[in-house]
Amino acid sequence: MERSEAYGFSGAMSGVFLLSCLLFEAINRRQRGPYMDEAFHVPQAQAYCHGRFLQWDPMITTLPGLYLVSVGVVKPAAWLFGWTGSVVCSAGMLRFINLLFSAGNFYLLYLLLFRIHQKNKAVSGFQRILSTLTLAMFPTLYFFTFLYYTDPGSVFFTLFAYLMCLYGNHKTSALLGFCGFMFRQTNIVWTVFCAGNVVAEKLNEAWKTELQKKKDEKMSSRKGSFSDLIRIVQFLIEYLMLPKNLVTLTTLTWPYIILVTVFFGFVFINGGIVVGDRSSHEACLHFPQLFYFLSFTIFFSFPNLLTPTKIRKFLLSLRKHPVQYSLIVVLSLFLIWKFTYVHKYLLADNRHYTFYVWRKVFQRHELVKYVLVPVYIFAGWSFV
Repeated sequence: MERSEAYGFSGAMSGVFLLSCLLFEAINRRQRGPYMDEAFHVPQAQAYCHGRFLQWDPMITTLPGLYLVSVGVVKPAAWLFGWTGSVVCSAGMLRFINLLFSAGNFYLLYLLLFRIHQKNKAVSGFQRILSTLTLAMFPTLYFFTFLYYTDPGSVFFTLFAYLMCLYGNHKTSALLGFCGFMFRQTNIVWTVFCAGNVVAEKLNEAWKTELQKKKDEKMSSRKGSFSDLIRIVQFLIEYLMLPKNLVTLTTLTWPYIILVTVFFGFVFINGGIVVGDRSSHEACLHFPQLFYFLSFTIFFSFPNLLTPTKIRKFLLSLRKHPVQYSLIVVLSLFLIWKFTYVHKYLLADNRHYTFYVWRKVFQRHELVKYVLVPVYIFAGWSFV
């Protein structure tokens, strides 16, 4: 890291932390008691603070990682500074844990961007800092900096696990992945992602070696995306059929394999992914969630994606591949028709963003969900 970049990063992180502290103070002054789901999280953490580790609120569906970390931070701090009474494990004190997680997320995001773009000279230090600011203050994450929710801590351990994975510290990565799992069970997908990242890196090395071996061979005169795909599939089958390659991959990914095995053991013993209130968190095939994700992403990426050039290229793509796009439209309409589910909590509380999105957009008319299909297709095309 160059000196100017170090100064810039220090200034940006200090500025964001100062702003967060000011917002934190203002929010806590106006909202001293638990807010929204804090009504479940705060009393549970306070029970742990008083040593009642067997007490559990059945309405809580996540594992107790947040509460254990909170006790591990607040109790030593209370002893060190001589805090007593209601201030220990108060709503404000517990929220401060997430303020610390938020600062950690800022630092981890910068380290990840530095690692990922380490060899890319086109990405300047200023761009890395600006990207870190953009991601760290992403509205749907930054909002929870000031509340006692699982989001900031969950993101912290997920980012930390990925960073360790990129540096090849896979045992540490899996351990951090377990911490993330203790915050939110669905974080297990990021453990699989890290394992997949390791496997992909090894396959990439083997593929480069394969190309190197055949560089002097006369290539087929028939070249195209389909023939290239067939060649890649053949390579994958041949690579995975060799026992020594499987042993190599297992040797590299065994920490992740153990964690995923623990997860499946937990699901089997627990009778499901969530703990507590399972009736409100039943698994289902909710394909339109992919469409909502695409809409969400394009909304926050519109300066880069909704440009005249992009739109012109998309329209040109429609003209070139009318049959393929027609099939995608039909499939999308079918998935929306058969697999749209409205969770009872979605419209139960008007303090959530999604309440207003669903009420003002999707409930405007029963055909709105179908009319939005072109938007979904454009968003999907933009990211392919």
